[in-house]
Amino acid sequence: MASSSLQQWKCNPLLLTQPSLTHHSGRRRVGNAIVALGDPFVLELAEKLEESASSNNLKNKSLHRLRETCTEEVFRRPWPSAKDESFRFTDIKFLKQSKIQVSEPLNSPLDLQGLENGRPGAYTILLIDGLLSTSHSHTAGLPHGVFVGSLSSLPDDYVLPPLEAADGGDLFSSLNGIGSRDLGVVIVPEGCKLERPLHVVYYSQQGGDDLQSLCVSNPRLVVVLGKGAEMEIVEEFRGAANKSYWTNSVLHVSLEEKAQLCHSFVQLQNPCAVHMKWTFVQQGTLSSYKLVETSSGGRLSRHNLQIQQLGPDTVTEVSTFHLAGENQTQDLHSKIILNHPRGYSRQLHKCIVTHSSAHAVFDGNVKVNRHAQLTDAGQLSRSLLLAPRATVNVKPNLQIVADDVKCSHGAAISDLEEDQLFYFQARGVDAKTARNALVFSFGAEVMERFPDKYLRNKVENDVKSLLAAAGAIR
Repeated sequence: MASSSLQQWKCNPLLLTQPSLTHHSGRRRVGNAIVALGDPFVLELAEKLEESASSNNLKNKSLHRLRETCTEEVFRRPWPSAKDESFRFTDIKFLKQSKIQVSEPLNSPLDLQGLENGRPGAYTILLIDGLLSTSHSHTAGLPHGVFVGSLSSLPDDYVLPPLEAADGGDLFSSLNGIGSRDLGVVIVPEGCKLERPLHVVYYSQQGGDDLQSLCVSNPRLVVVLGKGAEMEIVEEFRGAANKSYWTNSVLHVSLEEKAQLCHSFVQLQNPCAVHMKWTFVQQGTLSSYKLVETSSGGRLSRHNLQIQQLGPDTVTEVSTFHLAGENQTQDLHSKIILNHPRGYSRQLHKCIVTHSSAHAVFDGNVKVNRHAQLTDAGQLSRSLLLAPRATVNVKPNLQIVADDVKCSHGAAISDLEEDQLFYFQARGVDAKTARNALVFSFGAEVMERFPDKYLRNKVENDVKSLLAAAGAIR
């Protein structure tokens, strides 16, 4: 079997570098820049991922380019530490101390452990440990020209956007690109409107017995909407109970002129899981992207959201709710980039921290560049702390270079206020009922924005159960 590019690099580092490259003190020079040769832990993990994925889709040019680009990026990206600004408040040292194995396709019967098979009336696809399972997917009746399936089954006449160009991410998005055996692909052609939503379920079946042993999977989904196309997509992340696993996911969304995407994202991993996700969105002229997200599972959950408006008159709405319980970290890093006139964006982030060992992080950046005149952008973050020493780190950031805009942002962190409880009690509502209503309604402001009643009720019930288990409501 041919050796991997990482193995070849170990023998001859010049294989993956420019002709002008020179070495100095464990570093390498590319042009005028000196970059680290790579963290040994990162290189070992990347090699495992490359070996596990090397036999899949070798003939697919898009996937091959993605892997090659991500392999080179790994050498430029050391393992993040608290010294890196984007990980200053997110501790991932335990990952580096864990024994990480790569999930492999299993032939054993799937144990869904109560996982519901999608939403009633929706198209459904299921990705098990990163690979699309056709036997558990239901896409019959799709309109003519719509493709929902794996990259390996994509007809030759479909053209995807360059996958390697979509990755402006970090080490973990590069690791995903190296370890992707196949990609899920959704293509909606020009002028097509899907009347039924598409429910994408990500299920992690393999895992260890504790956080010292993790099994990593790398699901990647590409969604392309043609000119004037419309659809609703739901992403739901779950996994086997009492298993320790790491879901390292990437979603790439490309919206052409006047396309509209309604995106719901629900993260309900088990308490032993690690969840990392990158979402890249590119919006064309007059396009609309609306995201509603709830995240309440996992030992560590981090969502990196990057939205770039590539034309004028775009609409972007992002609403997120995070619930952090005992020993949990919920992290959202978002970036919305406006480069063209008359862009509209709204971002609402809310989180509840219910335990002294829980931690929430929000780093939200909205950048209004010079040519984005007449932009209307707003950002609001609100956090509710319900336990002593509960921690939240909030960093809202609004950068404005244009001079004719309407922009605002704000942030608030608090416990339940006595005057709020008094307001209820003064109207005959007892303290217990008042507290329950105030705590739940804090997150309900986001959850009620889910467009589908079935999904909304399902998420609300899950959140109520978690709040009750944490003693936040009684």
